[in-house]
Amino acid sequence: MTDRTETIHLPRAELSAGQQNEMFELLSKHFAGVTSAQFEADLAEKNWVIHLKRNSRLVGFSTILAYQTFFEGEPASVIYSGDTIVAPEAWNSPALSRAWIACVRELRKSYPRGKYYWLLLTSGFRTYRFLPVFWREFYPRFDAPMPLERKHLLNFLANERFGIQYEAERGIVRFNRPQQLRDPVNVIPAGKEADPHVSFFLEQNPGHVSGDELVCLTELTDENLTPAGRRMIAARTDEPSSHSR
Repeated sequence: MTDRTETIHLPRAELSAGQQNEMFELLSKHFAGVTSAQFEADLAEKNWVIHLKRNSRLVGFSTILAYQTFFEGEPASVIYSGDTIVAPEAWNSPALSRAWIACVRELRKSYPRGKYYWLLLTSGFRTYRFLPVFWREFYPRFDAPMPLERKHLLNFLANERFGIQYEAERGIVRFNRPQQLRDPVNVIPAGKEADPHVSFFLEQNPGHVSGDELVCLTELTDENLTPAGRRMIAARTDEPSSHSR
């Protein structure tokens, strides 16, 4: 039997109780420190959800808060990534990445004001690696200093969203009740530390094993996509198993 992988993105308000339970079970399987109340509170703040399913079973998801704000008197539209997890069995599938890029491109129509940014928090190197794979310019990164204007914007968005839980001098959010990756998701495979992006992430976020989150920022434009990112767009148009509702 051939595995069937499909993705769907839908408004958070349309999630059924069964879908929410599936999400909580998957998240708590791979993160320590997750409580039902904490998960429900985090989910309630989001307005979009992407599901990755294999043979009708949930194997990954990402939650999204799309919103608008003002920075230095100018409007800005922001995508903030909430809880995100992919089960190890689906690590080799690009389906969730493809669906995520398609979803945020579609959401741009509903959030057209100002420039469009992705505010990402990550306690795992795999999520951080999403940035150099699919985006040409992002921060922080090992091979270029963050421009002062971008640093001011990152600090503003992080302070606006996380308040005193954000440590600006380190670029880290330390939640009062952090979620910690479990084995094997938190294990860094042999040889991966030689990857300069992974090495940089570990240096910038030494407390990742305790649930510290590195704050990252990139501008969401098609021009900022890498060739791999552009292939995600092209592949999406030919993928009948991916849909929204």
